[in-house]
Amino acid sequence: MMRVLSSEWLKTKRSAIRGIVFFIPLLFDAAIIWYISSRGVSDNTQLLAFRMFFEAWTTSVVPIGTGILSGFLIHQEELAGSFDGILSSKVSRNKLYLGKFIFSVILMTISTAIAVTVFAAELKLILGFSIVWSIYLKSAILTITATIPLLAICMWVSWAWGMGASIGISIGGLLLAALMATGLGDKVWQFIPWAWPVRLAELPGVPLARASLPPADILPGLINRQIAMGLLASGICLAAVLIGGIIWFKHWEGRRYYE
Repeated sequence: MMRVLSSEWLKTKRSAIRGIVFFIPLLFDAAIIWYISSRGVSDNTQLLAFRMFFEAWTTSVVPIGTGILSGFLIHQEELAGSFDGILSSKVSRNKLYLGKFIFSVILMTISTAIAVTVFAAELKLILGFSIVWSIYLKSAILTITATIPLLAICMWVSWAWGMGASIGISIGGLLLAALMATGLGDKVWQFIPWAWPVRLAELPGVPLARASLPPADILPGLINRQIAMGLLASGICLAAVLIGGIIWFKHWEGRRYYE
């Protein structure tokens, strides 16, 4: 598997993928910092910074990023001889499929880690304000975990129908994520894959709100139940989509117009 992952990394050389992974988080952080600095530091800055960062990341960058990232990885194979390299490879189909998928997970993890780390550094250096690292770390882990099923969905769509379809479904996911971030998603978010990142990421930061919260002895239980519900739903979805995609890929012989 390490050889497959190493090969995937080499394929991204001189492609847009590395730019997407490493530079988009920096642009994103700069935009959020500019907005927060325009409001000034106050007692509400901790909550504002947390909500601005994770809501914007999970409702915009995650949905679009998963579609573009998966689409680019598969599109490279399409450009390299119309999938001839994949179809004639001696590496097992399972490893090829899992290699692409795991590589996409690694890239998304790196991108999210860069975004959180640089955001924290900019808050400290530019505004003289420190984040609560434990809360951000939990939210980042939940964001990455909830994003993995989306990558599995987009990966399967990219193999089957191409980059356009992957980006198209991610645009629909962006709209769903934005809706699920509001009160409209309170009862159905656990059934919507694109709602999982935004809904799970916000839970560790709930205590920051302080006002209008349940008693301190009840709040952790409520948060933990919501997290467990989201992780269970995302785990079931990941297992179903990943296993289904691997089984389908074993019999895949290229796009219809190549057959």
